[in-house]
Amino acid sequence: MASYKIHVQQKVKVLHSIAAALRTAVTVTLRHEKRKPPIEVTVLLTDDDQLKTLNKEYRGIDKPTDVLSFEAGDTMPGMVDDDPYLGDIVISVPTAERQAKQGGHSLKSELQLLTVHGTLHLLGFDHEEPEEKDRMWWTQASILAQLGAEITGPPEDAED
Repeated sequence: MASYKIHVQQKVKVLHSIAAALRTAVTVTLRHEKRKPPIEVTVLLTDDDQLKTLNKEYRGIDKPTDVLSFEAGDTMPGMVDDDPYLGDIVISVPTAERQAKQGGHSLKSELQLLTVHGTLHLLGFDHEEPEEKDRMWWTQASILAQLGAEITGPPEDAED
């Protein structure tokens, strides 16, 4: 039977329970959006330096950010079973820690939010236009509520 394959790679280590919660966050997001397996996603937990480098290279913004998504649009090379590879979500754990502290919630909840947000981007969601943002924020809140996360979205004054 086909299943989702969610890889959590940790350049910056988090508790095993948090990594498991992030796998669940991707799975629940894919199910919420009625995406059937097989689908493969990688979540990379890393640092501000790597996010700054990627943000500058791919978005032309010379500062770290909390999460970036990179759509694959193809299968992962070298995979024996050629599962559809959706893409990569790259999250800065230090930025997530700061945002969690600022928001008064746990690192786990902040990472769940960023993981759901990143997965939605891989599925084609965006927040450039007000209508897109409303749809993405509503979907994100619905998924985070389903996960039982402490928070259901970014603060109102969050940067996009």
